[in-house]
Amino acid sequence: MITRTTTGWQAEDWQFQLSRVVTSVKDLYQYLELPLDSLSSARLAQLDFPLKTPQSFLEKMKKGDFNDPLLLQVLPKQQELTLTPGFSYDPLAEASALKSRGLLHKYKNRVLVVLSGSCAINCRYCFRRHFPYQDNGLSQQEFEDISHYVTNTPQINEVILSGGDPLITSNKRLERFIHTLEKAPNLKRLRFHSRVPVVIPERIDEGLLRIIQSTRLKIILVTHSNHAQELDDVFSSTMQQLARIGVTLLNQSVLLKGVNDSALALSNLSEKLFSAGVLPYYLHLLDPVTGTSHFNVPETEGKLLIQQLLAELPGYLVPKLVKEEAGKTSKTPIPL
Repeated sequence: MITRTTTGWQAEDWQFQLSRVVTSVKDLYQYLELPLDSLSSARLAQLDFPLKTPQSFLEKMKKGDFNDPLLLQVLPKQQELTLTPGFSYDPLAEASALKSRGLLHKYKNRVLVVLSGSCAINCRYCFRRHFPYQDNGLSQQEFEDISHYVTNTPQINEVILSGGDPLITSNKRLERFIHTLEKAPNLKRLRFHSRVPVVIPERIDEGLLRIIQSTRLKIILVTHSNHAQELDDVFSSTMQQLARIGVTLLNQSVLLKGVNDSALALSNLSEKLFSAGVLPYYLHLLDPVTGTSHFNVPETEGKLLIQQLLAELPGYLVPKLVKEEAGKTSKTPIPL
């Protein structure tokens, strides 16, 4: 048994934790001591989008509580099988933004690379739950092609690594890709969007810290946490290590019905993030992807929540309320 600490860990710990994932609805119910009366509908929902939750994330949930805010994010539900008007398989039209395998260019000065098709956790509200990852795997030659694309598009100064989750990628592969990107003289910044530091913070190991320290690129890490209950002392210690080597730390959340659609939940999240050295960045309205409509919070409610946060918190702890719209050149801020 590996003991988690706030001071350090062995490099292989994150891979061990990644192997300790629950993929069976029955196992999930049994571990959390949930009644089995809705088990059959949950099993049907996971046929469309598999269940995947690390043991370490389960340990943060309250047993016997179907309304636990962490459980709601991973629990397959029958509502996912309902077709809802306005919800589609590719609401952000990402297919049309693909320039080559794994490379999306939607915004003028930055491109997004789908570095991995895997995640440490399958979030039920995922806007890429239907993305064709099998068609977008990247070889070394495709790394080179992406670097050439960036070099030959002078306005690009930032690459965003996404997925899946880019931090599922091994240190060896990450280092190789970063070295390839550094050939582009116009590139200034490399941004990771990852949920891994929240669910398995041990992923930020000594090898990754060394890679980050050695690159000429400015590194930004955007974590993805939706509720204060997700964050523990190991997360805080990890963020402090990253801050010490100059990484800019931000967080984005998705506004989710039943999970964080209250001023209290969002305020607690902002405070806990800031205590760990992370600034709240975006609060996203739900991307309308098929299978997620039961999480939807109306825009009017989102605006009201931000107004309540502004009355309670200093401005730097209030995330920007935004939505993403197909064909737009940036996230769309929601005016209050």
